[in-house]
Amino acid sequence: MRLVLYQPDIPQNTGSILRLAACLGVAVDLIEPAGFVITDKGLRRAGLDYLPAATLTRHDSFAAFEAWRRQAGGRLVLVTTRAAMPYTEFAYRPGDWLMLGRESAGVPDAVHDLAEARVVIPMIPGMRSVNVAVAAGMILSEALRQTGGFPATGPAE
Repeated sequence: MRLVLYQPDIPQNTGSILRLAACLGVAVDLIEPAGFVITDKGLRRAGLDYLPAATLTRHDSFAAFEAWRRQAGGRLVLVTTRAAMPYTEFAYRPGDWLMLGRESAGVPDAVHDLAEARVVIPMIPGMRSVNVAVAAGMILSEALRQTGGFPATGPAE
């Protein structure tokens, strides 16, 4: 299972997602261009000393990512406010690629249409969206729970 960030805008959110992924042993794919320089201090501040433990693959474009993903296999599962399927009712698989869109605009229609599945976080009426790092934690936790993908627990060092 992998997390995919589509052209992220905010370095602190990306850093938080990389920290989450490092702690849970999940790889992250980042589709560029990002709205910030990847070495930005905000990214380092949010990711703290966990960033070296993160497995990050950068892709120059969505087309480059999609070609790479199709060769690797697995379903593209898009987290979007335009989905009908609540994320808790979706049946995840270990090889799923969980994509989160830009904080400012989500993903373009062409990317939305290519996703094999789309899930939504149910919210009360009038709310637009939850923070992308929070969404990543919610969706990834449910996906790992369903697939038995959480790492074995042990004492903290």
